[in-house]
Amino acid sequence: MIITQKENYTSVVSDEAAFQEFYTSFSSKLETLKEHHLIVQVSENLNTSEQDISLFLNVAEAQKENGMSFVVVCAAIDNDIFPEHFNIVPTFVEAEDIIQMEAIERDLGF
Repeated sequence: MIITQKENYTSVVSDEAAFQEFYTSFSSKLETLKEHHLIVQVSENLNTSEQDISLFLNVAEAQKENGMSFVVVCAAIDNDIFPEHFNIVPTFVEAEDIIQMEAIERDLGF
């Protein structure tokens, strides 16, 4: 797992051989990341399923409750099967856009 601190968010990129390895590694670092806006990029090489991505639902809800953004980048997943408040996008640029839009919404009091 590669963690990179950017100006407005923290990027977490999978480099493990299997999704479960990535999720376990991510979960172990979550306590130190919970005060950051997060973009989690899941490698296309992991053969990720909707069930795998659903493991991030609780993290997304906790981040939102803390006033933080959480976006998953995974091109292979149909985001229509997940709740609307769970941000899943196919590209990293779209994830950055969501981070910016949610920051504007917070500034406006939404």
